[in-house]
Amino acid sequence: MGIKYLKKAIKTSSTDDVKTREIVHNLLNELEKTREKGCIELTKKFDKYDGEITVSNEKIEQIDKSLNKKTKDDIKFSYERVRKFAEAQLKNYGKDFEVELSKGLYAGQKLVPVNTAGCYIPGGRYAHIASAVMSVTTAKVAGVKNIIACSPPKEGVGAHPAIIYTANLCGADKILNLGGIPAIAAMTYGMFKNSPADILVGPGNQYVAEAKRILFGKVGIDLFAGPTEIAIIADETSDPEIVAIDLVGQAEHGYNSPAWLYTTSEKLARQVIKRVPELIKELPDVPRISAEAAWKDYGEVILCDNDEDMAKISDEYAPEHLEVQAKNLKWFHDRLKNYGSLFIGEETTVAYGDKCSGTNHILPTKGAGKYTGGLFVGKFIKTLSFQRMTKESTKEVGSTAARISRYEGMEAHARTGDVRLRKYGFSKK
Repeated sequence: MGIKYLKKAIKTSSTDDVKTREIVHNLLNELEKTREKGCIELTKKFDKYDGEITVSNEKIEQIDKSLNKKTKDDIKFSYERVRKFAEAQLKNYGKDFEVELSKGLYAGQKLVPVNTAGCYIPGGRYAHIASAVMSVTTAKVAGVKNIIACSPPKEGVGAHPAIIYTANLCGADKILNLGGIPAIAAMTYGMFKNSPADILVGPGNQYVAEAKRILFGKVGIDLFAGPTEIAIIADETSDPEIVAIDLVGQAEHGYNSPAWLYTTSEKLARQVIKRVPELIKELPDVPRISAEAAWKDYGEVILCDNDEDMAKISDEYAPEHLEVQAKNLKWFHDRLKNYGSLFIGEETTVAYGDKCSGTNHILPTKGAGKYTGGLFVGKFIKTLSFQRMTKESTKEVGSTAARISRYEGMEAHARTGDVRLRKYGFSKK
């Protein structure tokens, strides 16, 4: 690559990250404890403001009356185009497109896969063959050209043979015998003659999850993962044996894997509470030890008055995996909003989605289902916007942008519009 810097930056955008991270970390910890009082005190300290925090309707009406018409028209001009573009994005979700927002102003988007994806495949307590399928396959289908897979090695063996076979079958370009923090570092920083990853995906233990969290920003990640979760919605029509075994099926993941039951049937709840420990005792040692600890410390059974209450508590928890084993399946499907993946009816179960039925098992935990879904092809694809304009459109857009910039106090922004207005003959200034 033949390049030459005529001016080289002294600093980068990350120069002050460590100091900033420490300050923010400390303040957030404090605000978690002090809440509204802490917010008010810090606002007084840093912003010198001692008025109302929540803006009242009366204040909004007062401001509406006080702003001049030209200012409001300029703001509406911006709003109308941003709204129109957002509507076009929704209509064309997952597609390339271009739209004329106003005469001579064209905007659009193109979908571009990332160059390099790093896929972490757990292989410590269990050989997570399915995780290789979920991560590598999805990246390959998305169009990622370079896929690196890492899995923890065993002494004298390396990564589990079935994991290596799976990663290769699904399209991994490089497979590394690396696990834990070294694996995350190697993929992020581009070690072992590989390009640095643009995104890291895949489940892992708490150390893997924390490494991804710390490195987020330097590299993209699929989601902030925690211990796996299951919740089941059940009523008097549900089979307590199936409910119980499905709870145990996820609890075996680890000592801190939550298993929750929301039910309108106290009879079923009592049957499940009795049956779960019995089923756990029947497991081999490794999953038994994990499931016992998980159910003891993280298991919950919540009795609800009706279907709406079950749906409400489920949306509050936003579980990673949510099974519905109740009579009103369509109602729950339509009503439920927060979860990683939904399993509708007794006939399906989390293990099917985890292993082979088609939906992805890399899913949001710790309530993240309130704002994101799980791994899908879109995680590997950048949605990039663009715009182009005619000179004639500058008369309206350029003058509006300049005025809004000056309202904001951003004079240099305004002048980028001014220079074009002058050049294209729309202003004598």
